[in-house]
Amino acid sequence: MPDSRGPHQDPRHNAAWQAARQWQQRARQPQGGGLLGSLKMLLAWLLFGTLMIVALVFGLVFLLLGWALMPLLRYRLKKRMEQMRADQAQDVGGGYHHREPPSPGGTGRDQRVLEGDYEIKPDDPARGRDGDS
Repeated sequence: MPDSRGPHQDPRHNAAWQAARQWQQRARQPQGGGLLGSLKMLLAWLLFGTLMIVALVFGLVFLLLGWALMPLLRYRLKKRMEQMRADQAQDVGGGYHHREPPSPGGTGRDQRVLEGDYEIKPDDPARGRDGDS
């Protein structure tokens, strides 16, 4: 008695069904190769293990090298930060602590300005230390 779904609906004619059946048949077959297959598998595992050990050694070397160079890098960065702070303090403090005398034909304003046009006024002794009353 024919299937009511027709010949095209039979799952045994489906490409995925046939591929699955082929995979099952291959899985049921005994593994061939004998000694040669075992030797290949052993060499593959030995190669994999050797590569893992080499990678571990390289990782440890780079880790120790990084730890050894860290104080040197910290020293260089500390010196660079000190230099930047000194430069910044010199730039900021240059206009505040050191006033040049006014030019003979000028308006009496300090010619060394950072941004805009402003002048530094002397501190008022009646006010507080930070400028608040």
